[in-house]
Amino acid sequence: MAVPLASSLRTGSGRSERPTFEFEEQLWQQGKQLVAGLDEVGRGALAGPVVAAACVFAPGVVVPDELNDSKRLSPKRRQALVEWIRREAVAWAVGAASHREIDRFGIVRATLLAMTRALERLGPVDHVLYDGLPIPAFPFSAATAVVGGDCRSVSIAAASIVAKVVRDDVMRRVARRFPVYGWDENAGYGTAAHRSAIARCGLTPLHRRTFRGGGTGEET
Repeated sequence: MAVPLASSLRTGSGRSERPTFEFEEQLWQQGKQLVAGLDEVGRGALAGPVVAAACVFAPGVVVPDELNDSKRLSPKRRQALVEWIRREAVAWAVGAASHREIDRFGIVRATLLAMTRALERLGPVDHVLYDGLPIPAFPFSAATAVVGGDCRSVSIAAASIVAKVVRDDVMRRVARRFPVYGWDENAGYGTAAHRSAIARCGLTPLHRRTFRGGGTGEET
């Protein structure tokens, strides 16, 4: 069961302008050396997978000023930062749940499946920090939900960047098979152009049959 933030870590008097190691440092001081940040992208898309990433850093890493929630960064900046993450992280891993699994299990369970796969590929950790509200069915007992974590925790922000870069790359590659839907630009989200293409051409095998809503370009 995940541990709610308020019961486990000090939240401080306010949010910083960019992610810090505040939450990680509290855990490091408790002797928990391997602290993983976890985040996902693709929940609100009309097509493609949901992708989760997990990142672990060691104390003393110098964090670029530009590092932030992936939604706040340009594609060029995300690419530069993901190279820094891959170089500086103690470990990082990615997991995904396919559009078929989303249709079969629902987006909540599929997202949890993607997170679980990322953590399994990451290997043993002492604690997990993940973005959002507490998830009752979270599979890792030593875990803390951090509301707004992708713009508060370095590890979570890094995970959001890795997940975003990986998922965008997947959607660009499959866009070559279905160019009319503009997935190289909208990453499968429900933009006006994407919805118009669905109205004209119908659904592809990569569309989520259970989705009728979805985002308009921002990952959720």
